[in-house]
Amino acid sequence: MTKQQRPLLPEPILDIRTPRQIRLSHILSWRWQRVLVLLLGDILAFAVAWQVARYLNQFYSPIPSELVWWVWLGLPSLFWIFVAATLLLFAQSGLYGSSTQVSNYLRAGKLVSIVYLMSLALGYFYDPKLDPPRSLFLAAWASSVVLIILLRLILTAVLRRVELTHTQSAVFIIAPAHRLKKLSDALKRRSHYQVVGAALSSMAHTHATHQAILASKAQEVLIEDLPNVELASSLYWQLKRAGIALKLIPSSREMLYRRGVPEVFAGLPTLRLEAPLIDGLDYHIKRTIDFLGASLGLLLLSPVFLAVAIAIKLSSPGPVFFCQERMGLHGKVFQVWKFRTMTANAAALQRALESQNENKDGILFKIKNDPRVTSVGRFLRRTSLDELPQLFNVLLGQMSLVGPRPLPLRDIAQFNPWHHIRHQVLPGITGLWQVSGRSDIECFDDAARLDLHYIDNWSLNLDLEILIETVRIVIFGKGAY
Repeated sequence: MTKQQRPLLPEPILDIRTPRQIRLSHILSWRWQRVLVLLLGDILAFAVAWQVARYLNQFYSPIPSELVWWVWLGLPSLFWIFVAATLLLFAQSGLYGSSTQVSNYLRAGKLVSIVYLMSLALGYFYDPKLDPPRSLFLAAWASSVVLIILLRLILTAVLRRVELTHTQSAVFIIAPAHRLKKLSDALKRRSHYQVVGAALSSMAHTHATHQAILASKAQEVLIEDLPNVELASSLYWQLKRAGIALKLIPSSREMLYRRGVPEVFAGLPTLRLEAPLIDGLDYHIKRTIDFLGASLGLLLLSPVFLAVAIAIKLSSPGPVFFCQERMGLHGKVFQVWKFRTMTANAAALQRALESQNENKDGILFKIKNDPRVTSVGRFLRRTSLDELPQLFNVLLGQMSLVGPRPLPLRDIAQFNPWHHIRHQVLPGITGLWQVSGRSDIECFDDAARLDLHYIDNWSLNLDLEILIETVRIVIFGKGAY
């Protein structure tokens, strides 16, 4: 039998969880390049931290010779053991995940602290008589936490900028027929996404769809309304083996599922959603940060306030500040303060401009080249300096630094009932909506979903991520007008 005549052998049936084979193309991908940059950044932060600690400790006792088994690149063996343990913990905790994952800076600091605390316990069991210098230990611990978090903040901001401007992610969409075009248009408005294929939700679990995803060479699959089947997780495992990221647009039910803890109850697989014994500490920390941040911001930015006020007065007649009624927590109406960016009669002119509203559903009023905006106002909007007076609203307890943006009563009057869920939390100066597209979002439903996602997934770390991303967006002036 010739080679051409030999029957094709069937592919071996593998466990769906079997790891995929690593190829050179995977290692050279942007995802692995990003991992390498973060990995080297963490090692560099550790090295600088230890050098700082050694410099501060030079007037005290050095590391006991019993704990220096070798020296490599001028750093003792303990350093390399600490680095290895920390990097393994980081990898296990997902801190080298995909570029779209929220970077968990606080978790990085916690894991570094765990490594240092565990070293104390292990050092005692290794030799109770050893007494490492406390000054060296505390200096290395504190500087490691600070430098790793700081360098990760810098590197993720740079990597995000590089990703948005120089890389393009291939996306395959799976959604109901009436949503395919809308999702495709939303991705095409972002230059770093390329839609390479699509399929209906009803066909999500078919072999044909799986083959179409592989043939499209998609890097990510975006799914809305994944149909319920007995083995729905098979799609996840198939994509995982192919190295393709899966992104689900969640429903409120799926968000609820995410909070559950797997538990077998009376022989049935369930998810337990249990109230914590101690709750609210994170929120109290958030409110403390709000007060301290607003106070410090007003103190440090007082020269900016003065300069902006002078510029507004010189550029157009009218008051320096613009005050407007907006809806806040639990529907309570309050006065929001901003620097005036429009002519003094802007409110009266808006009625004549309603027909030019670029927002499709009409809930938000948005005109890219609004004729009411003054020359100074255009600069203030582009740099978001017009929002600074809301620090006073934060001090008064009416707003937070981070939260859903409070909207004018004109917009609230057009809300659908589910839109009001955003009023269950304190409104903010910036929020997930603002860092996920700002003025580029054309439908308020999409903005409201971002607000609900923020509420369902709130954490101090998410607030920190939003604040950092806000600074980046303000610097580059993206999506503001």
